Amino acid sequence: MLINFLGFQLGWFSCVLGAAHGMPWLGPLITLPIVALHVASARIIRAELLLLTIVTLIGSVFDQLLLLQGWIQYPASGWPATLLPIWMVALWMLFCTTLNVSLRWMRLHTLTAMIFGFMGGPLAYLGGQRLGAMILVEPKPLILTLALGWGLLMPALLWISKRFDGYAPVLNVETVQVV
Repeated sequence: MLINFLGFQLGWFSCVLGAAHGMPWLGPLITLPIVALHVASARIIRAELLLLTIVTLIGSVFDQLLLLQGWIQYPASGWPATLLPIWMVALWMLFCTTLNVSLRWMRLHTLTAMIFGFMGGPLAYLGGQRLGAMILVEPKPLILTLALGWGLLMPALLWISKRFDGYAPVLNVETVQVV
């Protein structure tokens, strides 16, 4: 769990600081090996790959809609201004690696997950802005949208992670007692 958490932190800072300093490729370069190691370590690789795909699509669509709404700008992305930068897509992949490992405990605590998303989502974007990776153009409606969006996304993504759990404990038939 600690390695998962530290890998997420390393990837997050690589993505955000890389983008802030005109190196939008740095985050994906650091993140891809972290994600690959996560998938390779899964007990059920196919399930973890499906989760990775689903979460990355959901998160990228969410952020792409914020971008198209004109509420966020990514000044140093190296991409057309209307497309979500690859380092943001990498962040969603990276975030997915936490759902079945370091954030697994939150599955049973829906209200906690909602509060975590409600507060943590906007704080991550504010942190990204403070570090220079993005500009929050319309802060007031955006913060509310992020809080509500993440407040709903967090429990939903945890629910999806339960369905596609590549880290699910394997039941050992020898330890099962038949009554």
